[in-house]
Amino acid sequence: MANKAFFYAVDENNSRGRIYPEPEHSYRDPFQRDRDRIIHSSAFRRLEKKTQVFVVFEGDYYRTRLTHTLEVAQISRTIARELKLNEELAEAIALAHDLGHSPFGHTGERVLHELMEGHGGFEHNRQGLRVVDLLESRYPDFPGLNLVFEVREGIIKHETDYDTPDSVDWEGPAGMPTLEAQIVTNADQITFACHDIDDGLKSGVLTEKMLYDVDICKSAIDGMTHGRLLDSEKMRRYQLIRRLIDTQVTDLINVSLEKIRTSGIETAEDVRKQNEYLVSLGEEMKRATSQLKKFLMENFYRDHHVARMSHRARMMLRKLFDAYLNDLDLLPSDTRTRLGEDTEWRVVCDYVAGMTDSYAYNEYKRLFGVAG
Repeated sequence: MANKAFFYAVDENNSRGRIYPEPEHSYRDPFQRDRDRIIHSSAFRRLEKKTQVFVVFEGDYYRTRLTHTLEVAQISRTIARELKLNEELAEAIALAHDLGHSPFGHTGERVLHELMEGHGGFEHNRQGLRVVDLLESRYPDFPGLNLVFEVREGIIKHETDYDTPDSVDWEGPAGMPTLEAQIVTNADQITFACHDIDDGLKSGVLTEKMLYDVDICKSAIDGMTHGRLLDSEKMRRYQLIRRLIDTQVTDLINVSLEKIRTSGIETAEDVRKQNEYLVSLGEEMKRATSQLKKFLMENFYRDHHVARMSHRARMMLRKLFDAYLNDLDLLPSDTRTRLGEDTEWRVVCDYVAGMTDSYAYNEYKRLFGVAG
């Protein structure tokens, strides 16, 4: 790993290791192996057909969980390199951070949480940990992927406006997660807001003129160079998103470097004792991004087109869940084998949460004979 001289980074020497001991690989460190295990998992591949705001029946040109995840991983590596932290660990956490998401974006997550009330609830960080610890079945000697502690911690402690960590059953220590996990939390927040702007502009729900009411967007638009190519609406959108991401990542790196320097931390364990994230945007940039998120909430997420689409997705998931719960024979045989290990509610929840948007949509048509 690069930058091993910085002892507040996590490396194989201060990692807490795996639940099930394994011999080390001859040329890949534990975090590289975890990255590869995540990429080859079924849950990772399904991210290709899980969307964020616009669901599958709205078109195939919006961002999916997979494209979002890859972009979070790329940005996380960039930030980790500049902060002299473990790039491979940051990348592994980033690649795994959305594995627990249900179909139909945040609408699906809210529906499953409502349906599972009184039966353990549903929260996608806990579900992501469940995926890598139990539901993936790829190795004969242990359940799940047997990821190292720090990657698993990065999943359960991931925190954004939509993610409230629920680590009550987490066997690890309390306190702040690693700096690498903090990077992924920030990279996720930066990318999803910028990419929702992109999808909003592509859909026509948002316009460049509307974005002039948001300070950080106005600055990015005004700063774009002019030329023949920028007469293209698509090129202007590309350049706007690029500038928004670059502005926030640059601020994050500069502020975080200073916070780490002045914190006095010397080891990875020192990070856990801090009272706040050391990887963070500056206060001015936090205010700017807060204004951006408020704008998106009022003008995009609550738009009537998005609301109707969410209503349709909510209805389909509820009917699917109830159908499986009332007739467990509708579940695949390999899913039913887990009924002796978990409650009927949890087994159904796992199955529905693992669906892609397109599978849920087609399953609804198969069971009910209509397109929703």
